[in-house]
Amino acid sequence: MVIVRRSDENPILIPDRSHVWESDASFNACAVKDKELIRLVYRAESRPQHVNGSLLTVSSIGHAKSRDGIHFSERAQLIRPEYDWERFGCEDPRVTKLDGAYYIFYTALSRYPFDPDGIRVGVARTKDFKTIDEKHLVTPFNAKAMSLFPERINGKIAALVTANTDRPPSRIGVAFFNSPEEMWSRDFWMPWYEGIESHSLDLHRSRTDHVEAGPPPILTKYGWLMIYSYIQNYMSTPKVFAIEAILLDRNDPLKILSRLERPLLVPEDEYELYGRVPNIVFPSGAIERGGELYLYYGAADSTVCLAKIKMKDLLAELMPMNQGSCLRRFDGNPVIAPNPEHPWEAKATFNPGAILAGGKVHILYRAMSQDNTSVFGYASSRDGLHIDERLPEPVYAPRMDFESKLVPGGNSGCEDPRLTKIGDTLFMCYTAFDGKNPPRVALTSIPMRDFLKKRWKWEKPVLLSPPGLDDKDAALFPKKFKKAYAILHRPSGISTWIDFIDDMRVFSPNSPVSGEGISGRRWINGIVLMTPRTGRWDSKRIGIAGPPIETEAGWLLLYHGISKKEDNHYHVRASLLDSKNPTRVIARTKYAILESEMPYEKFGQVPNVVFPCGSVVLGDTLFVYYGGADTVVGVATVKLKILLRRLLKETP
Repeated sequence: MVIVRRSDENPILIPDRSHVWESDASFNACAVKDKELIRLVYRAESRPQHVNGSLLTVSSIGHAKSRDGIHFSERAQLIRPEYDWERFGCEDPRVTKLDGAYYIFYTALSRYPFDPDGIRVGVARTKDFKTIDEKHLVTPFNAKAMSLFPERINGKIAALVTANTDRPPSRIGVAFFNSPEEMWSRDFWMPWYEGIESHSLDLHRSRTDHVEAGPPPILTKYGWLMIYSYIQNYMSTPKVFAIEAILLDRNDPLKILSRLERPLLVPEDEYELYGRVPNIVFPSGAIERGGELYLYYGAADSTVCLAKIKMKDLLAELMPMNQGSCLRRFDGNPVIAPNPEHPWEAKATFNPGAILAGGKVHILYRAMSQDNTSVFGYASSRDGLHIDERLPEPVYAPRMDFESKLVPGGNSGCEDPRLTKIGDTLFMCYTAFDGKNPPRVALTSIPMRDFLKKRWKWEKPVLLSPPGLDDKDAALFPKKFKKAYAILHRPSGISTWIDFIDDMRVFSPNSPVSGEGISGRRWINGIVLMTPRTGRWDSKRIGIAGPPIETEAGWLLLYHGISKKEDNHYHVRASLLDSKNPTRVIARTKYAILESEMPYEKFGQVPNVVFPCGSVVLGDTLFVYYGGADTVVGVATVKLKILLRRLLKETP
């Protein structure tokens, strides 16, 4: 567990009334190590003064020194407005040492009243913090919070920069330079800015939120630790400031490895709640010292404060297990995509069920026509990755009133198949939807011998869930428990339930077996198995991926989760159920094992979706088949023992 300890001596830097240039405020500081010293550069605000006919406070950048990282002395003004592009202030410095020089990036204000075009990034270079060797305007567009990575990445200078800070939504991007001179070259920046979507980090959970890069990244054994500011409700009130952390890949910092589920800091103490701008904690500096992360932040736009975090605890929270326990995408993804030559699958092919039989992986995938009717297509693979066969016609299509289209042009049909073999029979649970009434769980079956010979003699489907209730994400366990079938489903669209059924005949409209419900029929119900977890990324709703897989450690159940914090981003997680009592959840992964990162997962009918409906075990490897952005089919793999090892160290 990450414990953040505010320094007992906070604020560690306050305005110095004896210095005109920092008499009003001293905040948003960044630290850098220099042998035995810790140097601090910080934003200082003067008392009101006249600038170009306007009376206003002016920001400059101060410098101070310390040996313990807490007590700073010898404060002096280091960077002050000199040129037209910074004449109204120099704000919020970030300092990094690279190739023997210190680069201090800061926000340069060229206009008053302030407007986006007059708020850009400047840089100053020094070797001794006494003399500024050169200064340059960096970005030709609105930007703030730029900092260098403290070492080259793949031979190139790398930087974080937040673009469009004053024209939201902001974007934290990564830029690579061949030389220092490129850092202030307009010829470099304009093409970079035009293609910003391709080299920026996707951190927004809502379109109304705001992000801004914090301190220069810190290299750890797992990757680059990046601290940043996350502001909820940025375009309205009340704004909620928080400090968050992510881990970036060492060689590809555009790849997010993991992300904290909770903020490191939110405004709580008096010096954060009250000041020139109340209720603000803003991260601007961080160093590692004695096994601790020293996090420097601005409090209420007034003072510099310090929080300490055990580095090992923070990294354990960010990367709790070996990265090998996450699903790895097949390089050939997507393995199935819409085929415009087949009208029934011309619009989308996604959410595949899968089963291993006869030496092949058989895949039934949801296919959608241009009129939004869903059917199931068939494909197979010998190695689990490459598609060897794909049929030109659907193998299952709507045939009952409860799955036939009632609203022209609207979604309808058979959705999201999940396949379970019990004995000599292949059962298929799926979502039946007529486009008007709530979706319901349907069940059909086929003898395995017919399925393998592609004789599509499916039994007449029956509804398992009651009318008027939104119910989906259903699958059967591949074995009985005390002669009863076990089924998972998601009534009301939030939590996963489990139910036990003694006789499948109770679901037949002409059932001779008495039971609950209408006309002697029984509807699936049961008990809650798993619920969303408050404060986690699966806090909004969850639903199973495919049928559970029996392992030596218990029943492995993958599931998808959606967070209240995010704007409907889907993540895949894993859970473990007791082998004899599947109503008992042994473990659930704290972090996602797959989330939308690739273009085919981020862009499509429904963006930012990874949605599995089937998994198989080939040898020692788990193959997971999933829909990407409700448009294509992908496959991802993980060593089963590694995933189980991770799960056994987790809690429910």
